[in-house]
Amino acid sequence: MTENKFDIIVFGATSFVGQILTHYLFKRHGVGGELRWAIAGRSDTKMQALRTELGIGADQLEMIVADAADEAALKAMCEQARVVVSTVGPYALYGSPLVKACVESGTDYCDLTGEVQWVVEMIKAHEATAKKTGARIVHCCGFDSIPSDLGVFFLQQQGQKTYGQPFTRVKLRVKSMRGGFSGGTAASLMNVVKEATRDAALRKLLANPYAACPDDGIRRVPQPNVTFAEYDPDARCWTAPFIMAGINTRIVHRSNALSGGAYGSGFTYDEATLTGRGLKGRLAAMAVGGALGGFLFATAMPPTRWVLQKFVVPQPGEGPSPQEQENGFYDMRLFGRTADGRTLKTKVTGDRDPGYGSTAKILGEAAVCLARDISKPDKPGGFWTPATIFGDKLIKRLQAHAGLTFEVID
Repeated sequence: MTENKFDIIVFGATSFVGQILTHYLFKRHGVGGELRWAIAGRSDTKMQALRTELGIGADQLEMIVADAADEAALKAMCEQARVVVSTVGPYALYGSPLVKACVESGTDYCDLTGEVQWVVEMIKAHEATAKKTGARIVHCCGFDSIPSDLGVFFLQQQGQKTYGQPFTRVKLRVKSMRGGFSGGTAASLMNVVKEATRDAALRKLLANPYAACPDDGIRRVPQPNVTFAEYDPDARCWTAPFIMAGINTRIVHRSNALSGGAYGSGFTYDEATLTGRGLKGRLAAMAVGGALGGFLFATAMPPTRWVLQKFVVPQPGEGPSPQEQENGFYDMRLFGRTADGRTLKTKVTGDRDPGYGSTAKILGEAAVCLARDISKPDKPGGFWTPATIFGDKLIKRLQAHAGLTFEVID
């Protein structure tokens, strides 16, 4: 790798997730140590306040002033870093100039977007250039979609070890989860729905489980999709839709495609939330499905969307409190079945609220892994998924430092 002033620059350090990420990196690596890192954003005043909040030694943390729309400033920033990690969303509104700057300068990049339409747009616009310049672009390095993508990767590894073959049918089921909702996440979700209501082509793209896959001849089959209350005989529970499935499933299918169909011919994958057994579980699944459908419908209508933005969802910069982040968790179960019917079950857990406390740790470890563990000759320029570029190296980091577990269960 070429020598740069910084291993990592955190762009959007004063955003809600950016602050949590900055605190994590400072606590884990300090300043002036082995990891050379800096923070960046559009407000010098806010970054100064963040450094003060970090405490003793943080005054040596370098700051870079750059606006998300200032291409010259973004280019100058990118030229100083091995990896730029971005927390500035909604990415469809604010993220494109930075990806362009990273690609053109050959700088590696990761983010925590869950906006599949924007991921597809970036791949189409910049993948050819990234392959020439050597920039490795890795979207979806937060709760969407690392537990899902690396969870499937881990499950498939166990399938090869145990049975010598992949699992061609995989289900991810959210057993339990506690976490908050931030203004940034709400803005991203509502922007996607807003765009889709007025763009038929976008609605078609969002409905395509292979939307993020290259056109490489990998066999494509119809995919299951839990859209309302549905009983799962493998989990022996009722299930409801999982709001993150729309992005996670697309990333998992892209990982399979980039791996040359390593998950087997006719691979199928879906995600859902477990709601319990019996009548109580069924009613809970119907309630979750109805509530999610109602929220999306209200978001699609301008008058009700305004009401939601004004009075219901958090505002940009707002999110779960430190205590809520600390008390959050998630437990996700993966069920694998081989082509000849053999099965295995694994789980992925996290020790903080998924969207913020855990996401910040996951994103921080992904950025360090990209800067330190993944050589350019081994993984050259292009648009990668977490599973295809990080694999075991990030799983080890996440288990050692970020409070995640990946394990086989009975």
